[in-house]
Amino acid sequence: MPHSFGVRARTRHMFAKKFRKHGMPHLSQYFLPVKVGDYVDIFADPSIHKGMPHKHYHGRTGVVFNVTKSAVGVRVNKFVNGRILEKRIHVRIEHIRKSKCQKEIIERVKSNEAAKKAAREGGEQVNLKRSAKAPKEGYFLAAPGGDGQITTIQPLPFSDLL
Repeated sequence: MPHSFGVRARTRHMFAKKFRKHGMPHLSQYFLPVKVGDYVDIFADPSIHKGMPHKHYHGRTGVVFNVTKSAVGVRVNKFVNGRILEKRIHVRIEHIRKSKCQKEIIERVKSNEAAKKAAREGGEQVNLKRSAKAPKEGYFLAAPGGDGQITTIQPLPFSDLL
């Protein structure tokens, strides 16, 4: 059977609001502080049709390159025919969220700076590199008897009951 290839085709769940979250966005969404260079997540709000991004960009993370009075320009990578293209799209502020992708990096930088400062004051070297999780330490398992004696278990001899 033929089916449609429209702009919002196959977005039944993608452009649906969560349970008890219907209605217009909060006013604080319009006052979202966004600057050029910020990381933002594109998350289409289905209650606002103006300035809605294409379904391909829903859930993508990009970098802000332009800020206008009601919209934000975002650079997003798009995979097309085996290569990655940088797309520049303008999306209204209602369809934007601040990204948390840099959160862990920023926290690690702060902790590294504090560790470097403490090491400088103490006059010692500190390793700031991330390292893979090491294997567990070896250990001896205690015997189940608890008295240190090894118990040997033997099978019973076969006996035919006929």
